[in-house]
Amino acid sequence: MTADSLSGAPEPYRMRAARALRTTSDAIPPSGLVLLAILSVQVGAGLAKNLFDQLAPSAVVFLRIAIGAVILLAIARPKVRGLTRRDLGVAVAFGVSLGLMNLSFYEALARLPIGIAVAIEFIGPLTLAVVSSRRLLDLVWVALAAAGVILLAPWSQDGGANWAGIGFGVLAGAFWAGYIVLSSATGARFPGASGLSFALIVATIVTTPIGVASGGTGLLDPHILLVGAGVGLLSSAIPYTLELEALRRMPKQVFGILMSLEPAVAALVGLFVLGEVLKVHEWAAIGCVVAASIGATRARS
Repeated sequence: MTADSLSGAPEPYRMRAARALRTTSDAIPPSGLVLLAILSVQVGAGLAKNLFDQLAPSAVVFLRIAIGAVILLAIARPKVRGLTRRDLGVAVAFGVSLGLMNLSFYEALARLPIGIAVAIEFIGPLTLAVVSSRRLLDLVWVALAAAGVILLAPWSQDGGANWAGIGFGVLAGAFWAGYIVLSSATGARFPGASGLSFALIVATIVTTPIGVASGGTGLLDPHILLVGAGVGLLSSAIPYTLELEALRRMPKQVFGILMSLEPAVAALVGLFVLGEVLKVHEWAAIGCVVAASIGATRARS
């Protein structure tokens, strides 16, 4: 039995596909790759939100993660030989955080405009950056981000936010911070993208009970499966690939600053794709979070 037969695809074909992908990505500046990745993620989230009329958010999460896992497994199969129990434990924790992060975020997305949900979720990695820095200047970024959250809080009933959605957004941010830490630890233990594919398998297992229970037979609908495949591609496979290629060609600080634009891009996707019109104070709040994230990223350098 040859290595080609084990992989399921002829090696020359995979090499040609990899070269074609590399040639295409090399033609785009790394900053363009990051912006395309951000746009892909947010359009995927918008597509997922359109499914909420037919499936519960937890069922959409299960569909997205399961399809994303299948796609990534075709690219990078987990390599666990030679790993210790501690290594596997870190990867399992990474997968659990990935699954719970997505469950929390989609529950927030079901209750909030997409721009607001992403802005609140961004508090998690921003807090992690500030805590790991310990600079007095970071108090400015904390205050700026706090001002954004205060502006988003539903002090009156006519706002686009609600307390349950904000709570799920904060929870998603906390899991996102854990995801960042565990992602780095997993990457140090697993070669290539195999750690991520292992984590997606774990995340699929974590989300299966609630996803299948809430989705039922709707998960077998061909139309829903097709849209779910689109969500998996746009939210997982495409942005992960673009981000990895961008990081190969640009400093991490610049990458982090560009990623700070994600709440603003999410708000624009919400406006043009979902028709979510935000109020002036909500745009100001998103601006506060973006500015705080950019400031904290620059301070880390």
